Amino acid sequence: MSMVSTYCPHFSGLRRSSPNLHNAPSQSFLQHFSSQLRLPSSPKPCRAVIAMSGSGKFFVGGNWKCNGTKDSITKLVSDLNSAKLESDVDVVVAPPFVYLDQVTSLLTDRIEVSAQNSWIRKGGAFTGEISVEQLKDIGCKWVILGHSERRHVIGEDDQFIGKKAAFALNEGLGVIACIGELLEEREAGKTFDVCFQQLKAFADVVPSWDNIVIAYEPVWAIGTGKVATPQQAPEVHVAVRDWLKKNVSEEVASKTRIIYGGSVNGSNCGELAKEEDIDGFLVGGASLKGPEFATIVNSVTTKKVAA
Repeated sequence: MSMVSTYCPHFSGLRRSSPNLHNAPSQSFLQHFSSQLRLPSSPKPCRAVIAMSGSGKFFVGGNWKCNGTKDSITKLVSDLNSAKLESDVDVVVAPPFVYLDQVTSLLTDRIEVSAQNSWIRKGGAFTGEISVEQLKDIGCKWVILGHSERRHVIGEDDQFIGKKAAFALNEGLGVIACIGELLEEREAGKTFDVCFQQLKAFADVVPSWDNIVIAYEPVWAIGTGKVATPQQAPEVHVAVRDWLKKNVSEEVASKTRIIYGGSVNGSNCGELAKEEDIDGFLVGGASLKGPEFATIVNSVTTKKVAA
């Protein structure tokens, strides 16, 4: 499949390669990263093994954000229940809080349910918050924490997000831990610094990485139609895995799944999924369309290589 035509400017993430958003990447940029990117060979028929850097299954999450009504969500769940999904993919959807119970009661067991946020400690006198215990009580298995809209709109800081992740993990929820830079941070060459700082806030407090999926979501690509190219996204994924190896452990680095989010859709998922360092997707708007979300889930077939 071909990528959509609107891409983000090509910045290395380490330094500014050009002040002009429309300039092509410099030769030094390409030389610098060509040794880091591990590009799989072209797809061939009868593939059996999935080429991924992280261990475990390909992971696709659908973040429905603040969208939907009872009727539209009933239709979406029906579409998902009837969709033919590849078996070697972990699939999770995150409805708005008020529809979590509706979704968990209607959705097939093939797809797990996530919350979009959770509170930092046990429930109590915390108006407007949702506790981990309540989420587990209605069947949630996951929670999304650190999403850019929580960071930059609500104002949650790195340490607060890290503590929420630690509590959720201690209570038995899996965590989709989001990281990512603003456009001005990428243009200033601070992509890695920002992502590493956000990672450190998780690493400082989480009890284990066994139930964590890292979602790299560059803020400039969320809901904008701009998508990180098949070179830009793996660049950060490689750096994140290397950070985990140096700062947590080689085992955690090798097994943690690092997924990409940012205007992923049915048209561009195939090209992105081919990249060995992309272990899945966190999908926004396209996850509200059952057939398109199924296409994204099934993009795992582009990763399969001969055994």
